[in-house]
Amino acid sequence: MADFMTPGQRSSQMAKVRSKNSKIELLVRRELHRAGYRYRLHDPKLPGRPDLVFASRRCVIFINGCFWHAHDCSLGNRVPKSNTEFWSQKRLRNRERDAAQRKQLSLLGWQALDVWECELKAAPELTFNTVQTFLAEAYRRHRVEW
Repeated sequence: MADFMTPGQRSSQMAKVRSKNSKIELLVRRELHRAGYRYRLHDPKLPGRPDLVFASRRCVIFINGCFWHAHDCSLGNRVPKSNTEFWSQKRLRNRERDAAQRKQLSLLGWQALDVWECELKAAPELTFNTVQTFLAEAYRRHRVEW
């Protein structure tokens, strides 16, 4: 099926997709800040430029859009109707890159958590509980190492 947008319209639409400061990222940041957590944003010194960096706990959080990272959910399993080969390859490369970055972080002694768009939309309270549990465990692990 042909794209219903002109190339210029499609380009404009894709330019609106944010890699930083997305709605879901701002939601997580707001809730964590409200809970008293402090963090750095998008640290270029770490593999993958994590969305949230908790340096004292040596842990990071990635906030992922399901489509872009090909998550195993209804949002992530959607396949575009046009240019399907391009999008399949792009999403596969994203997943491979994500896995390589998580491995690099682990080798550097960092813990990583992925927060997915679908989880935030379906059960935000449960997702925030998971994030807070992750941060508490990272704090306990890191304190023991000192």
